[in-house]
Amino acid sequence: MTPATVLQGWWPWLAILAALLLGYVLLPVLTPFLLAALLAYLGNPLVERLQRKRLVSRTWAVVIVFTVLTGLLVLLFFVLVPMLGRQLADLYALTPHLLDWLQQSLLPWLQHTLGLEEDVWELERIKQELGSHLDKAPNLASTMLGALGSSGIALTGWLANLFLVPVVTFYLLRDWRLIVDKVRVLLPRRHEPLVVRMVSECHEVLGAFMRGQLLVMLALAVVYALGLMLLGLKLGLLIGVVAGLASIVPYMGFIVGIGIALIAGFFQFGLDYLMLGGVVGVFLIGQVLESVALTPLLVGDRIGLHPVAVIFAILAGGQLFGFTGVLLALPVAAVLMVWLRYLYQRYQASDLYRQK
Repeated sequence: MTPATVLQGWWPWLAILAALLLGYVLLPVLTPFLLAALLAYLGNPLVERLQRKRLVSRTWAVVIVFTVLTGLLVLLFFVLVPMLGRQLADLYALTPHLLDWLQQSLLPWLQHTLGLEEDVWELERIKQELGSHLDKAPNLASTMLGALGSSGIALTGWLANLFLVPVVTFYLLRDWRLIVDKVRVLLPRRHEPLVVRMVSECHEVLGAFMRGQLLVMLALAVVYALGLMLLGLKLGLLIGVVAGLASIVPYMGFIVGIGIALIAGFFQFGLDYLMLGGVVGVFLIGQVLESVALTPLLVGDRIGLHPVAVIFAILAGGQLFGFTGVLLALPVAAVLMVWLRYLYQRYQASDLYRQK
């Protein structure tokens, strides 16, 4: 076998490896493009639906979808973010009282039960540190902006990315079908049917996650937040959003949300069993809605990711690539599961598996 023959068989894998290495090196530059690609992927079905009904041209369909999405994001930023900021300040102010309760009630019981030394906890020092910074909590946004402003280069890069993401998203949405057709033309003719089939399966899985699981998370966040706020819980919005985001792992949002909400409710209402029962009822209603309606309707059983695999993917993505890794962890894991299932089928059909 000549070197040319060996190279001909391995060049696709070498090209993929080179592309991955180049992407890793250019990751800081690629982050806004990856985020724009995700947004374009989410918005493309809406554009396709408007165009399919022959209501408008593709360009105008992109303009409509882009305008609606941008308006929702701006509304979310100017309405939800300040409310969450105020609740974060309330949570920060509540922390010393939580530490007092731990120090005076829970920890003495644990020390007596487990036989621990009295100075094993250093909560007093933690409480003093938190108290010294409490006055800065309401000015958290101004502090962050000041930190950004102290570095002209960082501020310039942040503003450039903020402007770049919507621009790239618009052009990707407009030319999405053209880009897909161009990539398909470049595929080797012999492998095109297999690649198209695998990409279709990946698209189905990604669609189930990106447009299904994210909608489930959003719906649960709304249900939890509204329910807790109707009960009068001061941290209801913050806890509802956290529980909704944690719902990316099955049952994690329910466990995390009900635990935090009961603690917050105890400090606000005391041992008012009616209010604490209402908190439990809100999360039970959300869990029933998720199991009976939201997940079967919006997601189905097409993702195929075990909860342990979800947790590992998020942690591994964050460890390897930071925020971008967390953002892309589950879509990449879903695609890898499709390819692993294909390789498993090939392995079962091979002589290596069948021979005795």
